[in-house]
Amino acid sequence: MSSLATFLFIAAILLLGWSTYALRKAGLPSSRVIYADTSKWNKTEKPLFDAKLNLTGKPDYLTLHRGKVVPVEVKSNRHVSEPYPSHVIQLVAYCYLVEHTYGKRPPYGILHYPHKSFTIAYTPSQAARLIALLDEVRSLENHADVPRSHNSKERCRSCGYREICDARLL
Repeated sequence: MSSLATFLFIAAILLLGWSTYALRKAGLPSSRVIYADTSKWNKTEKPLFDAKLNLTGKPDYLTLHRGKVVPVEVKSNRHVSEPYPSHVIQLVAYCYLVEHTYGKRPPYGILHYPHKSFTIAYTPSQAARLIALLDEVRSLENHADVPRSHNSKERCRSCGYREICDARLL
């Protein structure tokens, strides 16, 4: 019986080590995952929604860390020295949605790239920046002559307005 107990103890240690490695590889802090937009963890969750801003989003993960819900967004871009501004504003939107869904402001969110993670503070000025950007986008939404704001074929390729845009690069 003692050899079975020893085997189970070793198996438990190995599983704990593997789970810690898997969390780190996914860009998650050592905390409990409470939401995952991936079938790898469990059934895909419903999106977060805020009626006031008419904002919807599905962060890759929400973790519970020291009583705070922290959004984690995983990106595939390699070799980044700093996070892309569009990724930061996406994460800020998830922080806003967490605040308005769970009733508690997250202190930060995490952007995880394959070789580096960034902790992005969620401040009142970040929330104000998000709201201003949403207002700007919505004010331009019905205009026919909105100029393209980039020269990236990749961004054009993934744009939802690509088929109707006369300034597209592809």
